Amino acid sequence: MLSTTRIEAAAERSPLVGEAFETARTAHAGQIRNGSGGRPYIEHPMAVAEQLAAHDFSDTVLAAALLHDVVEESETEVAELRQRFGDQVGDLVAALTDAEETEDYERRKDLHRTAALAAGRDALAIYGADKLANIRALRRVYADQGESVGAELKAPLDVKVAVWESDAEMLRSEYPDLAFLGELEQQLRGLREDRLAAAPPLDT
Repeated sequence: MLSTTRIEAAAERSPLVGEAFETARTAHAGQIRNGSGGRPYIEHPMAVAEQLAAHDFSDTVLAAALLHDVVEESETEVAELRQRFGDQVGDLVAALTDAEETEDYERRKDLHRTAALAAGRDALAIYGADKLANIRALRRVYADQGESVGAELKAPLDVKVAVWESDAEMLRSEYPDLAFLGELEQQLRGLREDRLAAAPPLDT
């Protein structure tokens, strides 16, 4: 796991971030994230929030980043988050919550991308950090498991990569000065290169 010293420091400094961290840790207790190689789920929102903390995003953004999967992955409702953390955090989490009732994966991700875009730059920052954390984590597991990691994912690996490419294109268009956009694009190129390097040679 990547260092989480910045978000841990923010949780100690800020009551808002600290409560969000405890809420996320409770909501994700015992959960394992798909495609993570068996790692605890809480490592993912911590990685997302750490990326944002490294670039001095607000406590509101850090809290929403920690909570961004809580509604999808637990019984927690957006209304509860609004009551506990305020409308700004609740609205960000709502915008970043996947529409699980939409069965088609690519359509669902299109809706997710559109919702994040409509919610503004803070939502897009969390959205981008989420994608960066996903790609980094997948590359680590891919180094050990290769294409077999696809069996752990909610969609074929080719589809996920295509969705991430669309995400990166949207961010390049709508938030070109996002501090870690270059790293996101670099990690995505790296994943494509990893897969090419692992592919069996073509018959000649």
